[in-house]
Amino acid sequence: MIHASNGCRETTSRPPWALLSGQHGRPYHDSHTQHGGLTMPNPTGRPFPFWKMHGAGNDFVVAETDRLDISDEAWGALAIEVCDRHQGVGADGLILVQPSKTADRKMRIFNADGSDGEMCVNGIRCFTKFCLDRGLVAAPDGRVLVETGPGLIPTTATRGADGLVSHVRVEAAVPNLDPRASGVMIDRPAPVLDFEVTTKDMAGASVQRVALVSMGNPHAVQFIDGSPAEYPLERIGPQMEHHPVFTQRTNYEVVHVLDRANIEMRVWERGVGETQACGSGACAVMVAARARGQADDDVQIHLPGGTLRIQWGGEGPVILTGPAAFVFEAEWTR
Repeated sequence: MIHASNGCRETTSRPPWALLSGQHGRPYHDSHTQHGGLTMPNPTGRPFPFWKMHGAGNDFVVAETDRLDISDEAWGALAIEVCDRHQGVGADGLILVQPSKTADRKMRIFNADGSDGEMCVNGIRCFTKFCLDRGLVAAPDGRVLVETGPGLIPTTATRGADGLVSHVRVEAAVPNLDPRASGVMIDRPAPVLDFEVTTKDMAGASVQRVALVSMGNPHAVQFIDGSPAEYPLERIGPQMEHHPVFTQRTNYEVVHVLDRANIEMRVWERGVGETQACGSGACAVMVAARARGQADDDVQIHLPGGTLRIQWGGEGPVILTGPAAFVFEAEWTR
């Protein structure tokens, strides 16, 4: 059972963290919790508060927890249940906000299938908004340092007229073009921009030629001549994700370059399926397009869920800027 509040909470005079934290800057407490946030999470059979959020349509259930003794398997099982769009809340992933010894907070993300999400740039934007709007991190300049599995990620938030975070700039990972970083065990020098993968379609076997890019998670980027909207992603996507050549499975992007400053894409995310947007995927697309000589260093990536701004000069981390939105707050009691 889910007890939810109005999805328009951000437009009211009451702060959007009210149900989660009791009041601004103080941890949530009730008869089921101690020491703030998710101290008795669902793996132990107790209720917990959460926010539903999205970044350009890539949606998440976000909850705070200081419980570090709960296994990944238990969190993954919870993610499967919570992310179910028919019998749960419905989301592309479950994000946990945890204490950190090296950053302002640590982010863990589990995909809808329960697997470790490793890196999620859209998720990091939502994570940053959660930390700032709830008062978990005191940052007048909007800067939040996020600990993730692949490393530390600096973010900078922009607040709207209501004082709440509207957009977040993320210094994502430095891309790795070594095919082994994408889980493809071949002996070829980087970059690999034309790796061939055989899939099946209605007419038989077909070959997908992809660029291999790791953004802390693996990506296979395919450039096509027509619109991604017409591409049979629902059929080819799962074949690419689970193809045995990708030892870590893979995220799969289908891309059409409109001009040097505008790119269209759709994405099949590992462990999730097709999503409205993928931040690390947009970064991988930028890197692949630059490597192919098809993009400038400041590009608008157009996805079904919205547009993301990607900046990369060929060295260092890829910079992504995009929206982060609060949808509703509720308590998971099942």
